[in-house]
Amino acid sequence: MGTNGSTMLKPLRQGLPPLDPAAVSDAASCALPARYEAVREARRFTRDTLDQWDVGDRFDDICLVVSELVTNALRHALPTDQGRMDERGTSVRLHLMRWTERLVCAVRDPSHETPVPRDSDDFSAESGRGLFLVDSFADSWGWHPLAGTLDGKVVWAMFRLRSAG
Repeated sequence: MGTNGSTMLKPLRQGLPPLDPAAVSDAASCALPARYEAVREARRFTRDTLDQWDVGDRFDDICLVVSELVTNALRHALPTDQGRMDERGTSVRLHLMRWTERLVCAVRDPSHETPVPRDSDDFSAESGRGLFLVDSFADSWGWHPLAGTLDGKVVWAMFRLRSAG
């Protein structure tokens, strides 16, 4: 059976990536303010963290994907009217986690909307392209709604790393 191009973009709504959180070697996270300068802050945080973790040839891919995930999150997190802004205005959070041969970046945002890549040939379209980039550069990605008292969702992307051996 042939598959068309759009099937690979269906995100895995399976919760977290298939990795044991107890086996994580390194983890880092930062809260991001709900303003567009946060993308620059996220990139700087990611660069500094990856420098310490020695992720080799995936460095640029990971930085690009983090930028896209944070941009998408901010697009949903930025209040359209000031009335909606509450004291939890920094509800976008970036998490980086490294295992021996995998790295996951996850971005939390307050929106309940399913992340959907736009099927669009219109390259001037502002939104939707980011997920195509995520899909191209990451080895897998997905999302899950937050449980309990936390509002919103987490979108994650996973990268395979070469083993140091």
